[in-house]
Amino acid sequence: MSDQPYNPLDKRHLGESVADAMLLRPITTLPPAEPFVGAGIYAIYYTGGFESYERLANRNRDNRYTWPIYVGKAVPAGARRGGFGLGTNPGRVMYGRLREHAESIEQATNLNLADFACRYLIVDDIWIPLGESLLIEKFSPLWNRALDGFGNHDPGGRRATQYRSPWDVVHAGRPWAARLATHPRSAEELLSQVRSYLERTEQTLGPLPEL
Repeated sequence: MSDQPYNPLDKRHLGESVADAMLLRPITTLPPAEPFVGAGIYAIYYTGGFESYERLANRNRDNRYTWPIYVGKAVPAGARRGGFGLGTNPGRVMYGRLREHAESIEQATNLNLADFACRYLIVDDIWIPLGESLLIEKFSPLWNRALDGFGNHDPGGRRATQYRSPWDVVHAGRPWAARLATHPRSAEELLSQVRSYLERTEQTLGPLPEL
């Protein structure tokens, strides 16, 4: 008798199909110009001149958009509470999340929102976490893996005991983050780690595609 868990469908292949479908979506501004209804997965891309991000930005310029700086998901309220949210009207949950990200970038003193773009896919609730996980595994996005904190919210009453995130150290400007305790590592230390991370990770991505 097999000890393998029963699975009527190969969830990894199904998840890959969701991730691949997202990568075929068109690039749009961050946030998209028009509000929309739906939940799902998204990728954010950077093309600007922040020196420590040059390796990453170069892979996205000239309309290539091959290396997201951040991958995320937006789930209906029921899913956030631990359920699947099946049958729940998601409202504009993904548009709202992308708008929040745009506001974080606008508040940073050393980033320009015009240097960012995104693509997104509205997905049935049950596939959202798997699609996000596979995209993060595929691209190892910088702001998911090596510079944590971009997706954080104001922690409210925990301010006195919580450190500022690495992202907020490097990209200072969010008012609520400025009220948190000073992170033990400096921006210079974190950026040295970022450059090393991007150099290592780029080697796994292969050559740039031809234009």
